[in-house]
Amino acid sequence: MKNRSIPLCIILSIVTCGIYMLYWFVVLTDDLNYASGRDRDTSGALSLVLTIVTCGIYGIYWAYKIGEKVDIIRGTPGQSTNIIYLLLDLFGFQIIVLALCQSELNKCVPIE
Repeated sequence: MKNRSIPLCIILSIVTCGIYMLYWFVVLTDDLNYASGRDRDTSGALSLVLTIVTCGIYGIYWAYKIGEKVDIIRGTPGQSTNIIYLLLDLFGFQIIVLALCQSELNKCVPIE
């Protein structure tokens, strides 16, 4: 797991026309799987492929499930973070979902 700068990730996503955001999606998914203790869940690469193949439908499911993992990392399972992430993703704000997830992940990763 790595502590990533959220503003830098957003800028790189914009400058590379979304290519960096795809990379960020993959590594963030893998890091959240590891941090939540759910290593056997769908990997970041497979999540990306499924999102592309299903024209974004899997991405909506991903946002819901990733919210559950963020709640586990926070130590508050059962909160409604998954609903918030789902709604943000449905309205086209996936980069905000990634930023919020990265923020939570950064809180549990020691600064190097």
